[in-house]
Amino acid sequence: MSALRTEAPQPVPGVQIKGRQHVCAGGLTSRHTSGIPRAVWVWPAQSCKSSFPPHVNPKRILRGFGRLTASLLSCFSAGPAQSGILTDREVVSLFLHFTVNPKPRVEFIDRPRCCLRGKECSISRFQQVESRWGYSGTSDRIRFSVNKRIFVVGFGLYGSIHGPTDYQVNIQIIHTDSNTVLGQNDTGFSCDGSSNTFRVMFKEPVEILPNVNYTACATLKGPDSHYGTKGLRKVIHESPTTGAKTCFTFCYAAGNNNGTSVEDGQIPEIIFYT
Repeated sequence: MSALRTEAPQPVPGVQIKGRQHVCAGGLTSRHTSGIPRAVWVWPAQSCKSSFPPHVNPKRILRGFGRLTASLLSCFSAGPAQSGILTDREVVSLFLHFTVNPKPRVEFIDRPRCCLRGKECSISRFQQVESRWGYSGTSDRIRFSVNKRIFVVGFGLYGSIHGPTDYQVNIQIIHTDSNTVLGQNDTGFSCDGSSNTFRVMFKEPVEILPNVNYTACATLKGPDSHYGTKGLRKVIHESPTTGAKTCFTFCYAAGNNNGTSVEDGQIPEIIFYT
């Protein structure tokens, strides 16, 4: 099968969204939702050219890029349900999904997208960096709370003192009182041997509610690293545009924490959106 070839964004004939033709290769963009269900089905056929086998519907190949919309049942009935793209079984399962409880499992992602707006922010809780922090499989952990609702998207972590190195790492955010894992990622990062921090991101943003205790965890596998000292119990981030303040309060996480505390250790930075 030849690779898909996308062309420069062009208006799609017959797809009107509030009186404007606005469907581009990067997706659908509109301040309103009317017209979008039809646009979702028309765009793949208009924007992508490929040599598919006769029995393959290119729209079904591309459907993985979409998610179930929160459109009304009437929109689904008038458009996708009659498009011929879905099988009869898929149409029935989606009708049931829209109308009954408990909802049956469907073969499409039904979780709403989390669209973050604004500028990425970060705070650092240490004032100084030192050398030689070891790892033996125990998680570095620190408790924190925030004075307002935010979305955490990742941590900044220290890297090796022995030059360029790759680390394996699992990061988590845990609701402290219930011990529920709200977000996690098994991933890795490369460092250059400097005392800088290195970004490790969650797969999806983690919602943090005001004045609730959470635990930030990082389990690293790799050589000795730098670590932070002269830690701050409270760190305030002030928006350079609005002046709004986001206050982080850090506390000791009791139990196995690999030595990380408010005063020194790992997990120097939290990356977030407000």
